[in-house]
Amino acid sequence: MSFNYEDKISKAVQQVPPSAIRKFFDLANEMKGHVISLSIGEPDFVTPWSVREAAINSIVDGYTHYSPNSGYVDSRIAISEYLKRRYGVAYDPAHEILITVGGSEGLDLAARALINPGDEVIVVEPCFVAYKATVEFAHGVPVVVETKPENDYRLMPEELEAAITDKTKYIIVGYPNNPTGAVMTLEDWARIKDVLLRHPDIIVLSDELYCELNYLDGKPSSLTQFSELRERVIMVNGFSKSYAMTGFRVGYIAGPTELVAPMIKIHQYCIMCAPSMAQFSVIEAAMNADDEVVKMRTEYNHRRRVVIQGLKDAGLDCFVPYGAFYAFPCIKSTGLTSEEFCERFLLEKHVAIVPGNAFGKCGEGFVRISYAASMEDLKEAMKLLKEFVEDLKKG
Repeated sequence: MSFNYEDKISKAVQQVPPSAIRKFFDLANEMKGHVISLSIGEPDFVTPWSVREAAINSIVDGYTHYSPNSGYVDSRIAISEYLKRRYGVAYDPAHEILITVGGSEGLDLAARALINPGDEVIVVEPCFVAYKATVEFAHGVPVVVETKPENDYRLMPEELEAAITDKTKYIIVGYPNNPTGAVMTLEDWARIKDVLLRHPDIIVLSDELYCELNYLDGKPSSLTQFSELRERVIMVNGFSKSYAMTGFRVGYIAGPTELVAPMIKIHQYCIMCAPSMAQFSVIEAAMNADDEVVKMRTEYNHRRRVVIQGLKDAGLDCFVPYGAFYAFPCIKSTGLTSEEFCERFLLEKHVAIVPGNAFGKCGEGFVRISYAASMEDLKEAMKLLKEFVEDLKKG
């Protein structure tokens, strides 16, 4: 008799599907011949040299051991100074900042630190695939709020209000948004703040990994900037997207001591600390790499315009994104589902993109295109997309 593995695996884990992003990334890797991959949300830039050099020098200098659980003091001070400079908010580096293994660890820590079985967590979709998964792994109940293209994928206050119940523990928001590229201005956040002030027990988990990739004014905007909410907003942030540091696996949490402390406890037992050499790179990135971020943001903005024009040329409707490095066009006019469209585009034109329903049910009929790729690849992909859509119309 073969061993029965199914009843040994956590039901919570079994019920969460594998990431559809990875599915299409893996399909592209398995194909023969050249494939243009616009599927993974990873900068194509190499990490700025001064940031790499800081990590190299830390190894040469012998910083190859465990750091304090919360991270090196100098690294936390650098993050605190960055937040003061870019957001205008103050966090105590001694007690209110925890350096994590990427932003994703922050999402997981928050879920495990805050959720009791049955607690509801409002998840604003379309969204990063990990939001619902971390809630479900922690035995919470995701309550979905669907944003809409006619509202520029912004969270509307009345939509948030309608989703709140006496079981709501926290809300997860992620702007600039993955997958839509939507942004929320301070005026937009002020309207959300008014809702939250009517519900003083609800915590906010704000994912701000793309904070520097804002093409409206280049400045971060966040609920953390409202002093009335300071005691109940947790910021999850990092350096992977804005600083092209995905492989360093370093991020951070910033929030009130009372909320950060339980997350440090979990981090102590499960992770110990973020990689030491990555923490030294944080100091350089946070303190001295603003000009490099501006250069990358400017190039992304050029690419964004190319992709939006390419989508128009292909006859696909698309909300104009002003953040992150994604476009989220509607493909309903083709008569294909999101997965059918992506599979056929990959097989017939060798271009990998991601079906919109990977980011929530409301993403059906849309696809995500990452423009974190070379201009050459983007122009070729847009040409192939136009050909593909024209072929579909011909039948």
